[in-house]
Amino acid sequence: MNVKMQTQHLSAWYGSKKAIEDVTMDIEEHAVTAIIGPSGCGKSTLIRCLDRMHEILPKTRVEGKVLLDGEDIYEQPAVAVRRKVGMVFQKPNPFPTMTIYDNVAAGLKLGGIRDPDELDGRVIRSLKQAVLWDEVQDGTGKSGMSLSGGQQQRLCIARALAVEPEVLLMDEPCSALDPIATAKIEDLIFDLKKDYTVVIVTHNMQQAARVADWTAFMYLGKLIEFGRTRELFEHPREELTEKYITGRFG
Repeated sequence: MNVKMQTQHLSAWYGSKKAIEDVTMDIEEHAVTAIIGPSGCGKSTLIRCLDRMHEILPKTRVEGKVLLDGEDIYEQPAVAVRRKVGMVFQKPNPFPTMTIYDNVAAGLKLGGIRDPDELDGRVIRSLKQAVLWDEVQDGTGKSGMSLSGGQQQRLCIARALAVEPEVLLMDEPCSALDPIATAKIEDLIFDLKKDYTVVIVTHNMQQAARVADWTAFMYLGKLIEFGRTRELFEHPREELTEKYITGRFG
């Protein structure tokens, strides 16, 4: 395995509530890693620790390490980390007052890019990467909110890709979408691993089986099992994992 990110004995709290405990796992470069488990098991907390997004909430703290290319992200400025590690959220969240074009260009402008030709090139490339360009190329001046839910989610993916991150985190990116839009996002995830390292939280085990190379199963804040997706689903080592994936859980 060519490791891109690692968590080492990672624990996180919201106030006095411990959300994840002693999570150690390797995330392979140019692969899709899925995090599965029941609601409230710590999936979203774990993924938010990978780009320090959890810090926007009050009274959070972390112990342990998150390494990106061997360097601890908690010893770097959060802004620098989030340039390398992009995030797509559960609910599509285009900037409501911005056009499609400006949604994608927002992070680039924040990073100091002002040249119109460079902006145009990066916006078009990102929309193509997100498989949205063919649908919006004649209307990039329209509001991002004018798009369908699935298109809005692909716009958010394009916005994340525009700043050229190394890792793309996706927190249940299809949970608000219909089956057709979900299929498009899944195809996109499969394509993106050529250029990016992708980590996806999903409550949908079939989705994990379809898109992920590696799968982590979490329960009550702990990492119960981690391995190659097919192996974890077909030959789970832990009884808890087997109960969860066969629906005998509770």
